[in-house]
Amino acid sequence: MEINGAVALVTGANRGIGAQLVEQLKRRGAAKVYAAARDIGTIRADGVHPLELDVTDDVQVRAAAAAAGDVTLLVNNAGISTGTPLVTGDEAEIRREMETNFFGPLRTTRAFAPVLAANGGGAIVNLVSALSWFATPGSGAYSASKAAAWQLSDSTRLELAGQGTHVVAVHMGLVDTDMVRGFDAPKLSPAVLANAALDAVESGEREVLGDDWARFVKAGLTQDPRSRYDAILGALSA
Repeated sequence: MEINGAVALVTGANRGIGAQLVEQLKRRGAAKVYAAARDIGTIRADGVHPLELDVTDDVQVRAAAAAAGDVTLLVNNAGISTGTPLVTGDEAEIRREMETNFFGPLRTTRAFAPVLAANGGGAIVNLVSALSWFATPGSGAYSASKAAAWQLSDSTRLELAGQGTHVVAVHMGLVDTDMVRGFDAPKLSPAVLANAALDAVESGEREVLGDDWARFVKAGLTQDPRSRYDAILGALSA
């Protein structure tokens, strides 16, 4: 689908990747951009339609779908990372990550699927992660939630194909946002990732591997688990 003339809704649009997605949508000629966030007072972009939306709140998600009935492109970007391990971590924090990173985009997809169908099919973009394919110490809850989001993308791509809705999954390593401020490692520009995601919408690609790290991890999925994790741990320690 063409971004020019599209009506887009971006969750978590107040900062980081979400804010860049809003800017790139505007530059590409989107007719309208709904910038959604839990606190619309944190949205700084001009020329957008701020929309209060907590993706963990069923009532707010349904209200957003009712208020934004002209949407042709849904971007599921809102997410959190708590650094919680699965075995010893606080179960409430694990559930909070799943509620935001998996059930959040599931809720918005379910709510907006009829909207997209009514408007010709459109597209959905899910911001996933290379951590959907591996885990590191402390990333257990995040990796589990993003693995679920990967399967959400694959499943809804099949389920929504009949109504002409294109689903894109975006995988990446470290992106230069507040979430990874404490990591001393090469980071991808949010603007570069946002452009890659929108390029995929326009070209019809189903998956975006946003950086070398995402490509490296994806390439190892066919390896024996021991070999794959030896390679990942070696790259992490290099």
